[in-house]
Amino acid sequence: MDINFKATILIVDASADNLVQLEGLLQQRYHVKLARQNADALRITAQAPRPDLILIDAGADGFALFHEIKFNFLATDIPVLFMVAAGDADSEQRALAEGAGDVVAKPFAPATLLARVETQLQLKFARAMLKDQHRHFEHLIAERTRDVAQMQDATVMAMASLAESRDAGVGRHLRRTQHYVAALARELRFNAAYTAELTNENIALLYKAAPLHDIGKVGVPDAILLKPGKLTDTEFEQMKLHTVYGRDAIAGVERTLGGSNDFLRYAREITYSHQEKWDGSGYPQGLAGPAIPLSARLMAVADVYDALITERLYRPAFTHETAVELIRQGRGEHFDPDVVDAMLAVEEKFKSIAAEFGAP
Repeated sequence: MDINFKATILIVDASADNLVQLEGLLQQRYHVKLARQNADALRITAQAPRPDLILIDAGADGFALFHEIKFNFLATDIPVLFMVAAGDADSEQRALAEGAGDVVAKPFAPATLLARVETQLQLKFARAMLKDQHRHFEHLIAERTRDVAQMQDATVMAMASLAESRDAGVGRHLRRTQHYVAALARELRFNAAYTAELTNENIALLYKAAPLHDIGKVGVPDAILLKPGKLTDTEFEQMKLHTVYGRDAIAGVERTLGGSNDFLRYAREITYSHQEKWDGSGYPQGLAGPAIPLSARLMAVADVYDALITERLYRPAFTHETAVELIRQGRGEHFDPDVVDAMLAVEEKFKSIAAEFGAP
């Protein structure tokens, strides 16, 4: 606290003699304001700067004033010191029970009053300092958390982009698919069967994990990955291994950390199972129906839609309308019916995402 700072004390007492006596005692150390009526005390309290301490006589209206100050100004951080007649144990107990900082008996010893006033002021300023420090630490923690999250996002995107770096449009593809997944999840959460899983926190994690869906392609030879024509059966078997490579990469991270978390679980599910099909004809495990993790079922629709609207060496891009129709036709066979229904409900959102993150 600034050594030149002088706290402001408001003294409220119906007795002019008491006010004069208290002012003489306190004015050398503090700025002193006086009030004989509650209305004057409320007016002074409302003025800036507000008192740092209020000294109230616990007479007929003292407690009423105390309640009004707390109610009207929410000034619970202003300590109140009640002056109570010596021997008035009821008023003393009531004052402390209702939140007064302390009580001093009248007639009071000057040294005692000064000590009680100074103690209350020191406590007030200490609480204010702790509150400021707490806000400062909260701000620092929020900044550090935001920085860590940004680094994590950048790292995930860099890893995903590296895995698909042989495709010039990969960055936009990753952005589009993660936005598709989030849009599907936000719509699907209105289905009671998925509300518990698709919380805001989990949707955010799905959004972060989605770009890793094809990270396993880093292990697929260029001759297969970039082949413009149809793959042979042998080549396709090698291509399918990208799901296993992706799962193993995420599992390796989990082993290194000595455990998993929801983000890594979603990433592992998406990389390993996004090529599964609702009817069980997909790969690598041939899972069917709800045995396929929800995260992978969301990714399957997002990934196929984006593949359809993207130009390939062996075909032109399909229109949005054609892509939506093809996915609708795959409802219940390739894709989870509920996820397809969610896509049909937000297909305009898909269209706008594709436009926003489309080819230049």
